[in-house]
Amino acid sequence: MSDLLLHYHEGQLEAGCDEAGRGCLAGPVVAAAVILPDDFENELLNDSKKLTESKRKALRPIIEEQALAHAVAFVHPEEIDKINILNASFLAMHRAVDALQKSPEFLLIDGNRFNPHPKYPHACIIKGDGKYLSIAAASILAKTYRDDYMEEIAEEFPMYDWASNKGYPTKKHRLGIQNHGDCKYHRQSFTLLPPEQLELF
Repeated sequence: MSDLLLHYHEGQLEAGCDEAGRGCLAGPVVAAAVILPDDFENELLNDSKKLTESKRKALRPIIEEQALAHAVAFVHPEEIDKINILNASFLAMHRAVDALQKSPEFLLIDGNRFNPHPKYPHACIIKGDGKYLSIAAASILAKTYRDDYMEEIAEEFPMYDWASNKGYPTKKHRLGIQNHGDCKYHRQSFTLLPPEQLELF
């Protein structure tokens, strides 16, 4: 049995929400919302950061098949640059919730801040992806869909090593920016090459 909880409020239709890609220099921020059935059990399901890539990939179809509803939403760099990454994360979660096939009664949000949804009450849960099954499920969908997208665009711009770093600020990624400049998938509102990083090269 998993140590994660299925419910915050018993008897309510709850959607767990999480995002991936907030700290990246390139690519979208991606959010997912998942409503799980009352009898859902999976001992492997945990915070996506604690799972191997192969376990995340194996869990995704199980979550999608067994969830009562699930949705994934993207907010791309142009929007991130206009509204900032925190608001973009909230917007991605709102979009995922709005795309659910069933209307939830309550939202479980991973983290300590959220822009309230106009229709549904919520609770913010710090490290919620390690506490609630629905948030853990959302973290896996958000992470795997974002990884797939970054691997696709890596073929277009191989010099940034996105297939490995998924847009996070690794040394190889920053070397790629230093040697080739940035590209249309980079977040211009982020510091792509901070001065202290340049000293590493």
